[in-house]
Amino acid sequence: MTLDAVLFYAFGAVALASAVVVVAQRNPMYSAFALIVTLGALSGVFGLLGSTFIAVLQVIVYAGAIMVLFLFVLMLLSVRAEDAAEAAGGRTLKTVALALGALLVAQVGAALARAARGADAIPAAFDASPRRVAAVLFSPQYAYAFEATSILILAALVGAIALAGRDHLTGKDA
Repeated sequence: MTLDAVLFYAFGAVALASAVVVVAQRNPMYSAFALIVTLGALSGVFGLLGSTFIAVLQVIVYAGAIMVLFLFVLMLLSVRAEDAAEAAGGRTLKTVALALGALLVAQVGAALARAARGADAIPAAFDASPRRVAAVLFSPQYAYAFEATSILILAALVGAIALAGRDHLTGKDA
């Protein structure tokens, strides 16, 4: 096994383990920090796959800017650790979670079966240069999604500030 393969599996294992921590952690701050680790590991995977531009963007944009925004909003809202779920509501949530987990396992199995047949092979000359990524991202095909994402992020930020301001004005300590 080559060093690249060992590093790929190591980054994949770190990404998977920290993603489980993101979901399983009850404290939102710890979840946000685990998400930073996940994004860093994914950056390593992209770098090993030869897509250095995407790897650098992963660190700068997601692990850097977006996570700083998430942490800022969490601190602004003074979010505390999640309480244990109610008995009746917890049972329903566990059933839904198990069903969605089974669906995920089925989808991963189907994807692995297609990959074993060679149906979804990645072309050898995959170009992830900044020029190519920008041409695809800013093409008319993705213009609506790009603008909708920016509006969604702005709405989330305004909502977080409005919620924090309302608690501050009413004198509530979150």
